[in-house]
Amino acid sequence: MCNKVNSCGTEAVYEVDYILPKEALLYKVIDSSKGLVECTACPRRCKLLDGQYGFCGIRWNFNGKLYLVSYGLAIAVAIDPIEKKPLYHFNPGSLVFSMSTTGCSWACKFCQNWDISQRRVVAGWRLEPELAVKLAMAYGAHGMTYTYNEPIIFLEYAYDVGVEARKHGLFNTMVTNGYMTEEAIDVVAKFMDAATVDLKGHGDKEFVRKFSLVYDTEPIFSALVELKRKGVFIEITDLVVPRYGDDLDKARKLARWIAENLGPETPLHFLRFHPDYQVMDLPSTPIKTLEKHIDVAVSEGLKHVYIGNVPGHRFENTYCPNCGRVVIRRMGFDILSVDLTEDLRCPGCGYKINIAGRVYPTYKLERFAYIPLEAFTEFIHIKSDSIRDFVLYGKRSG
Repeated sequence: MCNKVNSCGTEAVYEVDYILPKEALLYKVIDSSKGLVECTACPRRCKLLDGQYGFCGIRWNFNGKLYLVSYGLAIAVAIDPIEKKPLYHFNPGSLVFSMSTTGCSWACKFCQNWDISQRRVVAGWRLEPELAVKLAMAYGAHGMTYTYNEPIIFLEYAYDVGVEARKHGLFNTMVTNGYMTEEAIDVVAKFMDAATVDLKGHGDKEFVRKFSLVYDTEPIFSALVELKRKGVFIEITDLVVPRYGDDLDKARKLARWIAENLGPETPLHFLRFHPDYQVMDLPSTPIKTLEKHIDVAVSEGLKHVYIGNVPGHRFENTYCPNCGRVVIRRMGFDILSVDLTEDLRCPGCGYKINIAGRVYPTYKLERFAYIPLEAFTEFIHIKSDSIRDFVLYGKRSG
């Protein structure tokens, strides 16, 4: 049980007499005599001594073992359309149970979820994998999505949720920066059905060094190829940032790489930037700039290219690559109409549209839902000076 000891704003600070954190799967011992370990979740490969935590803020070394200290603590949960991820070509029309923890492997200066991703705290709603899946099913979700912050840093938690979800016929998707190791890819491939991989500034390494504190983007492109090879359905987003990340030559290079390495049917979404967090001095991306990106990507052979964050734009729709017919018409995250045969072909010319799964008729319904977690569980905030006790001794006092 959790016992509320005092109030901290709108959050409650708890002393806990049970343990939630879990020893990580993704790490190795470097020097047992020093208690030195290396986290193998993301390419930063943080090397940590006892009491230290990685860049993400939620993977801690205690007594020579690495722990995911936010295991079972979801900071954000919602029911929403799969198109919000965005996944346009994987089970369109479906509802997903979206969830996240705190922390991130990147430090994007323009992050719209900065209050979640850039928090280095151990806090969240107590949400064991079984409860997460039960809530998803109760609210009519068809799948789980690990999103809002970087799922790779809480992969052990996502994996357990995902395995439980599959037992009940739910699919698994994630929204990821793609910055993951070979070891992480092996875990992802065991339970993940689809992934939206979020690039920034065309995946240019100089851009992410400046805005995300990431040294190199090569691990992302390697991960994309490997995830595709292992059967994970891939869609790619590319945040187009004015002045710093809107170069058409770099967009052309990216589109060509996608066509050659992932296939021309791979969906690519160019997302409109808007000012947020620490980057408030740049304007939103001009729509004409995004349209020029579309032209470049199409000229490189990509068949499904979209504009995101511009509700009502014609490039929210899915067109038949062969005859140009609108086969899925959208407005923002909503599907307005579907014009496909049962086997997902264009009814005009018979072209097979690259859609994994099926079209869910629930696209006709309202697909956003608030989940009152306070009715099912409790919010836990572990003070920084209590994390060691929370990890090592919580179970023993239960």
